[in-house]
Amino acid sequence: MALLTHVLACLFGMGSWVTICGLWVELPLIVPQVPEGWYLPSYLSVLIQVANVGPLFVTLMHRFRPGKLSEVSVVYFIVSFGFIASLLLGFFWKETLEVQGIERSVPLLLLTFFISVVDCTSSVTFLPFMMRLRPEYLTTYYVGEGLSGLVPAVVALIQGVGVMQCVNGTLYSNRNETMQLQGKNVSEEPVDHLIPHYLPANFSAEAFFFFLAAMMLVCLVAFLLLNHLPSVTRERLNHRTRRNVSRASEEKNKRNLEQKPMMKSISLNGVKKSISSSTRFGSGTYSWAQVVYIFFILAWANALTNSVLPSIQSYSCLPYGNQAYHWSATMASVANPLACFIAMFYSQRSLVLMGLLTAFGSVFGVYIMGMAVLSPCPFLVDHVAGVVLIVVAWTCFVLTLSYVKVMVAVILRDEGHSALLWCGAVVQLGSMLGAVIMFPLVNIYSLFSSGDPCNTTC
Repeated sequence: MALLTHVLACLFGMGSWVTICGLWVELPLIVPQVPEGWYLPSYLSVLIQVANVGPLFVTLMHRFRPGKLSEVSVVYFIVSFGFIASLLLGFFWKETLEVQGIERSVPLLLLTFFISVVDCTSSVTFLPFMMRLRPEYLTTYYVGEGLSGLVPAVVALIQGVGVMQCVNGTLYSNRNETMQLQGKNVSEEPVDHLIPHYLPANFSAEAFFFFLAAMMLVCLVAFLLLNHLPSVTRERLNHRTRRNVSRASEEKNKRNLEQKPMMKSISLNGVKKSISSSTRFGSGTYSWAQVVYIFFILAWANALTNSVLPSIQSYSCLPYGNQAYHWSATMASVANPLACFIAMFYSQRSLVLMGLLTAFGSVFGVYIMGMAVLSPCPFLVDHVAGVVLIVVAWTCFVLTLSYVKVMVAVILRDEGHSALLWCGAVVQLGSMLGAVIMFPLVNIYSLFSSGDPCNTTC
């Protein structure tokens, strides 16, 4: 029965980000068929950040109207809504409407906003729900959340998204530019040049969107079973009973200590301890300085992994070739659930280790950012070692920081329901800040130059 609960928790976690991750990996097929072209990713980035109104609303309701918002009902609603939106996306993603004389993909953008609200709100609803189950299932949930990026990527690979070949093209160049500047006629001669040619997909984007809708339906069924399956319900009740007994025992011990005649100094120490514990976060295990440290690391890790570096992944990888880009994206997708799987067997709560791992992962992030800045001529661009380094950097970066995120969630899970709610809110805050910083740098100021996967011009 424990294995069944692990499977259900994993399937439930897979529904958290599967639609947005699936939409991103499908962009190479969508972009050529919509009027927005390659401006579409920029629009999607903005829509995803605006969709944070969902988690903001849930967080404010829990803060100012505690108990008024049914957590289970909210999860049922957003997962069902995500299923419907994904289904409609399969039917209407190519439809356009004329807005001020310009063709726009209004249904695609509107449905993308809806599924973004669903996925963003899952951060502040799915995690607190996992408080109802035993602590070990939280790590399984994170495995599922990691698979929400890997599974669509694998299906997209089977579909053949982004598969390209470098074929001969024809360019003409002047034989002598100096003679042309002097006003003399110069004949042009053809020069061999490779251009990327993208191969047709094995199945359509519509079929892929229907697959995403099926994944949301699986998530809904898993959540339904987690709430109503008798074996899981008994396990949840036993866990709740043990937790209540433990809490009652602690309160009884505290009352007994207060009733015992003690020296005045000991009594004063008890008062000081009581006052101190009331100013602490959650169960009082960590001081406020440590809580700020934990949440800062959580925001930093999510900003880097969810928005900052993904926004420049193509700049860091494409100069090394299309294979380097695909291997980096694939290994990064594998590293996330792998880190969560490792955490199932080796879970640490050391704040020092968490800081060291964050610094270690950030070093790989600095290397990736450096290669993106140097694009189209990054370090070792014409060597196999450069390809190996960029793939290893992306893998270690995602693996390390994904493990850190699970460590933080395990720590905050022990601090109570409210701590997990704030965990989800900080995840979204970090991701949003990273996107707000990177959007103007990439799309407005154009600080990064794209590399050519078929030609190196250094």
